Amino acid sequence: MLDPLFTLQATVATVLGVALLATTVFAFVDALRHREDAYRAADKMTKGRWLLITGLAAAFGLLVLRNPLSLFGIIAIVAAGVYLADVRPALQEVESRRGGGGRSSRPW
Repeated sequence: MLDPLFTLQATVATVLGVALLATTVFAFVDALRHREDAYRAADKMTKGRWLLITGLAAAFGLLVLRNPLSLFGIIAIVAAGVYLADVRPALQEVESRRGGGGRSSRPW
């Protein structure tokens, strides 16, 4: 009788785990693509530190794929969230001012 409920719970956990993994891998790849001097110009930690943080977050995301609400899953999403909400916009701003490495603001 409770079997469908457990199946639904496992499905939701797996979907959350995949979303967590995708977010952390995106943060890691994005941290890779920015230049080291952009991190300094944005007054953020070094590129190496952010690669370590986001890389560990991606590894944690892979480890907790089936249980994303564990302590390691929460640590992973917080680390990726800080990078994506604070560091990435600052890096994009620096690179757009310098005209290099960032995406063009032109629509074409």
